[in-house]
Amino acid sequence: MSEIVVQAFVTLDGVAQGPGGRDEDPENGFEHGGWQQGYDIGELVLEWEANTEALLLGRKTYDIWSQSWAVWDESAPGLMGELTRRYNRVPKYVASRTQTEFSWANTHLLDVDVAAAVSRLRDEPGGEIRVWGSTELIRTLAENDLIDEYRIITYPLILGSGKKLFGEGFAVTNLKLITSYEHPAGVVVSTYRR
Repeated sequence: MSEIVVQAFVTLDGVAQGPGGRDEDPENGFEHGGWQQGYDIGELVLEWEANTEALLLGRKTYDIWSQSWAVWDESAPGLMGELTRRYNRVPKYVASRTQTEFSWANTHLLDVDVAAAVSRLRDEPGGEIRVWGSTELIRTLAENDLIDEYRIITYPLILGSGKKLFGEGFAVTNLKLITSYEHPAGVVVSTYRR
């Protein structure tokens, strides 16, 4: 059996939108893109991603990632090359109502019934199926009790606007805190399980 693991970068006020780059996700006039810049957590992300056997992405996150990881140089040194090689290798499952063709290798469209499709993926032998970004998909997964673990890195920032990981109307979910610690970069790393 595989596990669905959500990994997220969030601010103190719960914003998860556009952490990686200035123009990463300007939807709804979001002007704070790239807010996680300056925090060195690369070794932690590499450690977590070593267990990634597949990616589960919403269409918007897929579009962002396929324009970066899919085209970056796999022979780049360090974090960039390591993650590019991994993400190009693993299967990618995309939830989309509009897009049916994908250019990034090993990408598969989930069935219209996303919850049933993810449940079948979860029942297959394997490791961690990683969810990054994809707040709408995460909401659907939570509503169907399909998330096994949340790994959340909380940054000491308040943005006041942006898409939240756990927005209004998110499914009631009881979790158990497994670990929590302050990373040397000044962020709090917490792991929760259902």
